[in-house]
Amino acid sequence: MRKFLVCLFLFMPVLLVACSDDEEPGAQDSESKEHAVDEKEQAPEPPDDMNTYPLTGVKTDQPVNNRIVSVMVNNHPKARPQTGLSKADIIFEMLAEGRITRLLAMYQSEQPDVAGPVRSAREYYFEIANGYDALYIHHGAANFVKDMIQNRAIDHLDGAIYDNDGNLFKRESFRSAPHNSYLQFDAVYDTAEQKGYGVSETYDPLPFTTEEEAADISGDPAVSVEIDYSSRLKYIVEYKYDEKNGVYTRYSDGEQTVERNSGEPITTDNILIVETSHRVIDDAGRREIDITSGGNAYLIQKGKVREVQWENRNGRIIPVQDGDPVKFVQGKTWINVIPADPGISQSVTISNE
Repeated sequence: MRKFLVCLFLFMPVLLVACSDDEEPGAQDSESKEHAVDEKEQAPEPPDDMNTYPLTGVKTDQPVNNRIVSVMVNNHPKARPQTGLSKADIIFEMLAEGRITRLLAMYQSEQPDVAGPVRSAREYYFEIANGYDALYIHHGAANFVKDMIQNRAIDHLDGAIYDNDGNLFKRESFRSAPHNSYLQFDAVYDTAEQKGYGVSETYDPLPFTTEEEAADISGDPAVSVEIDYSSRLKYIVEYKYDEKNGVYTRYSDGEQTVERNSGEPITTDNILIVETSHRVIDDAGRREIDITSGGNAYLIQKGKVREVQWENRNGRIIPVQDGDPVKFVQGKTWINVIPADPGISQSVTISNE
């Protein structure tokens, strides 16, 4: 009996070690699994910017790497209604010559089949396009503007070179020149590549609100916004707020701005009105417009208006307040540039009716 107890005592450490060995791997496996789960939960997700359209803030499940395309769109009364404006992410509206504005439509999140009619280049338009690292598309230019484009190495496609080639540009019979040259959008990237321009690009997005922030925007009521580009000629742009859909519908000289073929109204989620200096530089009424110095601005969203400042930051025109960017509402934007003389207080009328 004593011999048995001695043997049992001698073997106890072995049994304990064996039991401990049996339990330890299981415990390690459990800890490893928990650690693996933690690592999986903490694994970094791809940045949202890779799937966010930078000019609208709208998310997509597709990579966003197509280069922005900017198009000089004619806004003469004989060129209305235009084609393709409803697809643009941002549209700049600025005086060209006389008191008629011209549009720079920027496309990335959507692309129309056709855009136009397309008109000639201006320095301040191609500098804006260049600031957004966009392809710049126009039809013709004064010789001194052509020299600027070449000297500054602006990536551009000129409809005067491809005039009515049936591939990139087409002259339509329902309008007379110079109001009938239309860009065929499917050919843009191929033609750009043939000229050695890049057609893929990633961009940092503009600052945008969340849906919660958009629902809580403050400001004075802005149901109707009127911009008088010419008090003498009564060249007037108007935006009317559609409360049901939370967007503004655009009018020009009293007529609703629509797509030519479909009659679809042109709407926008943001209106940024910026005031800056203009200077006439020739007998044709062409201008220099300051797009870098900043100044007074109105930001209009969700039926509200706020007085802000505008700045050109890294080539982009954005609203700021106390030195900080003010966020756009997700969606489309019109940026109306008006002369500092007479300025916002004289040129813009905002009402709650």
